[in-house]
Amino acid sequence: MHKESDIRLPLILGDKSYKDITDDVIRPIEANPPKTWYLLLMISVVIALWGIGCIVYLLGTGVGVWGLNKTVGWAWDITNFVWWVGIGHAGTLISAVLLLFRQKWRFAINRAAEAMTIFAVMMAGLFPLIHMGRLWLGYWVFPLPNQFGSLWVNFNSPLLWDVFAISTYFSVSLVFWYIGLIPDFATIRDRVTKPIFKKVYRVLSFGWTGDAKAWNRFEQVSLVLAGLATPLVFSVHSIVSFDFATSVIPGWHTTIFPPYFVSGAVFSGFAMVQTLMLILRKAYKLEAYLHVKHIEYMNIVIIVTGSIVGVAYITELFVSWYSGVEYESYAFLNRATGPYWWSYWAMMTCNVISPQLFWFKKLRTSLMFSFFMSIIINIGMWFERFVIIVTSLHRDYVPSSWTYFHPTWVDIGVYMGTLGIFFVLYLLFSRYFPVLPIAELKTILKSSGKNYKEDYGKGKGYWDKHSAH
Repeated sequence: MHKESDIRLPLILGDKSYKDITDDVIRPIEANPPKTWYLLLMISVVIALWGIGCIVYLLGTGVGVWGLNKTVGWAWDITNFVWWVGIGHAGTLISAVLLLFRQKWRFAINRAAEAMTIFAVMMAGLFPLIHMGRLWLGYWVFPLPNQFGSLWVNFNSPLLWDVFAISTYFSVSLVFWYIGLIPDFATIRDRVTKPIFKKVYRVLSFGWTGDAKAWNRFEQVSLVLAGLATPLVFSVHSIVSFDFATSVIPGWHTTIFPPYFVSGAVFSGFAMVQTLMLILRKAYKLEAYLHVKHIEYMNIVIIVTGSIVGVAYITELFVSWYSGVEYESYAFLNRATGPYWWSYWAMMTCNVISPQLFWFKKLRTSLMFSFFMSIIINIGMWFERFVIIVTSLHRDYVPSSWTYFHPTWVDIGVYMGTLGIFFVLYLLFSRYFPVLPIAELKTILKSSGKNYKEDYGKGKGYWDKHSAH
C-alpha cells in the first residue's frame, strides 16, 4: 500500500509574524544583558589578559620558553593553529555551500557560524606569527616588492601558501558575513533610540534603503561570494595539510592528508557551532528558530564527516603496512602503543566511536547529549592534531635523541589566552549584533513557519478571525 511522505517539520515554531521575528532577534540588543553575560565576559577577559601576558613574556624571552626540544620542533603552537583553522571551517561551509544548495535550515545557524569562523581564523593567525618569535616582522610572509635585497619569499614552501590561503579565506568570510549583516543593521538603526547607537548602526548599515534594487544587488553579491567561498572551504585546509604532507617525515608523508583534513575541519567546525548555538539559544530565548530539527541536521553532518575521518585513520594504518616501509609502519604502531598511546586512543574514542551514537534518533535529537558530544568532538579533534604532529616527531632515526614533549605553563597560557580572546569577541558579537539573520528568516516564514504550515498557508490568527462566520 502506498504511503504518503510526511510533511517536513516547520523550521520556525510558534505563532510568529514578521514583527515577532524582528522583536525576538533584536531584543537582546535593545535590552540590558543578563548578569550571566557580564560574568562570562569577565571570566573571558581575565583568561584573555593572562594569555596576552604569556605572549608578551614569550616575545620578550624567546621561543625557548615553550616545551620544544631538539627532536620535537613543532608541538602545541602548530597543533593549536590547525585546530583553530579547523573550527573556522564550518561557518563558510554553512553559509556558502548550503546557500548554493538552497538549504533553508541554514538560516538558524549561519550568522553565528560566520562570526565563529572570523574569530577562529584570527586566533589561528596568531600562532604562526608568535612562532616566528619576532611578531613585528610578520609582514615578511607576504611577497612584497624586493626591498629586502636578496631575501625573497620562498614560493616552494607550503607555509607561504598557508598565508595566501588563510588571508584570502579570512577576507572573503569577513565580506560575506558583513554583507549579510547590512539589512539587519538597518533594521536596528530604525529601532534604537539612543543617539550614539543610532549613529553607529547608521554607519554600519551603509545607507541601506531596502528597495527592490538594493535587495536584487544583495542577492547577486551573496551568490557571487558564496561561489568564491566554496572552493576556499576545500583549499584552505588542504593547504594547511601540505605543511605536513610535503615533508618526508614518516607519519606525515602521505597523500590522504588534504581530504582527511578538510572533513576533519568540517567535523570540528560543526561541533563548535553546536556548542555556541545551544548556549545562545537558551540565553536569548531563540527556541522557536533553533530547535531539534536544526540540531538533528547538524548531527547528520557530524556522523558523515566523523565517519570519513574514521575511514582516513584506518586507511593511514593500512597504507603504512602496505608500503613495506618499516619506518612508516613504526610511526603508526608507535602512535597506538608508544608513550603517547593515551592521546591516540583519546582521539579514536572522541572522533570515531562517539559520533556513531548519533545513528540513534533519540540521541541525535537530544539537545543535552548533542551539547555534550560537541565538546567531546572538539577535544578529540585537538588530540588528532597533537597526535599527528608530536608522535611523528618525538622518535626519529637516532634513538639517542628520542624524547618526550612536556608543555610548559607558557604553552598552556597562550592556548588558554586564545580561547579567552575568542569568547570575549563572541560575547561582544552576541550582545551588539543580531545572532540570527532577520531578513532571511522572514523569507522562509510563509514556507516553513509552523502557523502557515498548520493553518494551510493562511498565517497568524486567520482561523480566529474567520471562526465566527
